[in-house]
Amino acid sequence: MSDTPVDAEEVRHVAELARVNLDEDEVEEFAGQFADILDYFDALDEVPEVEAEPDLVNVMRADEVRDGLDQDEALQNAPESEDGFFKGPRVS
Repeated sequence: MSDTPVDAEEVRHVAELARVNLDEDEVEEFAGQFADILDYFDALDEVPEVEAEPDLVNVMRADEVRDGLDQDEALQNAPESEDGFFKGPRVS
């Protein structure tokens, strides 16, 4: 369990930093939730460290060279093209 309980003033401070308006019921609810979160971090501190990283294996397929589209085929469905290139909107 967390050594220091989360009090309402801490919740109000965090809410102010996040620019979140909370009523008193929400402050109490979040105080309990923050305490639970801190307990989870305490539990993570108890997880033993891993001695070595496992060997990584490539599970992806090998790259294969394949024929692609020629320039005319690539531009076939383009709304606009100019001099063999896609034409997009003007950017100022």
